[in-house]
Amino acid sequence: MFSYRFPVVRGVQANKEYYIGMLPLEYLSKLFPDDPDVVAPEFRAQRRVNEQRIPTIRDYILKNRTSYVFSALSASIDGHFNFIPSSSSPDLGILEVEMNAVFLINDGQHRKASLQAALEEDPSLKTETISIVFFKDEGLQRSQQMFTDLNKHAVKTSNSIAELYDNRDRIAVINRTVVSSIDFLNTYTDKERDNLGKFSSNLFTLNTFYLATKRILKESGGDDEKDIEFLCRFWETVIKNIEPWQELQKREISKVDLRENYIITQGVVIQALGVIGKYCYDHRKEENPQTDLTRLNQIDWHRTAKDWKYRVVRADGKILTSEKAIQLAAIQIKKIIRISLSPEEKNLEARFNSEKRK
Repeated sequence: MFSYRFPVVRGVQANKEYYIGMLPLEYLSKLFPDDPDVVAPEFRAQRRVNEQRIPTIRDYILKNRTSYVFSALSASIDGHFNFIPSSSSPDLGILEVEMNAVFLINDGQHRKASLQAALEEDPSLKTETISIVFFKDEGLQRSQQMFTDLNKHAVKTSNSIAELYDNRDRIAVINRTVVSSIDFLNTYTDKERDNLGKFSSNLFTLNTFYLATKRILKESGGDDEKDIEFLCRFWETVIKNIEPWQELQKREISKVDLRENYIITQGVVIQALGVIGKYCYDHRKEENPQTDLTRLNQIDWHRTAKDWKYRVVRADGKILTSEKAIQLAAIQIKKIIRISLSPEEKNLEARFNSEKRK
């Protein structure tokens, strides 16, 4: 009988043999045909492919043709197979699998679908390979359990640490350069976590400043060094003129006090400052808006200040985090430091005041 022959390495987990082999990408669709969508979830061993994820992963491959990285697929073999060890090592050899065997992906169907989509656009990918971990199929219940075990304990990396390590994202590179260059930000910014506890030694997350930097630069496509220089000047000026931050540095207030009684460590306010930064960035060649930033020292950043009620702080004292809250906070800051509002901001402010009077 005809068979597939895979050069593999044999291993053992849970007293069961498994095999690791390499598969040229052109054979992915032959070995793993698409599952019909009509099969009910209880009769499948994996989730249905989310088609919306495919273009993002496909584009990652195509845009990083010489540096993309993919981990192995995990698959079960439903059918007869035989491992033939080599004479040089009992754990190196050939895995012979009968042609009528069925291969079921236990983990990695989105990677597989994205590789196929990339292959359609770039046929030169066909000779590249992906590693496959082969297991013996032991029925639907076991395959469903394998899917659960392989995915249940997977933890998504935080945005902060992803941005810390990302060298392809221009904004991520610029942001971490700026944060590490400014003592105050470098001292109080957590570069791993996206959420900070009440007694954390840090006040901000790297992701918070990433979002603010993205808001400032957007798709500027400018000179990296000049953008870094601008951002450093902007944030240094902001820091010098935010009184609670200065009081913290002078040890006049504690980090706990700053978190509990002020809004100036909240992500919504950092994003609002990002809106101010965007204005300064867009007008950097026309005037010198940095002088306006000195008026930040006139702002009352207390949670209880009337300036923030319903803009950033709800009636029950909780912080609002929506895009609308960001824009309303930015509008209030602009009004205090005397930066003119855009027509859109004027309309939003008018609607806010109208709603507040009701």
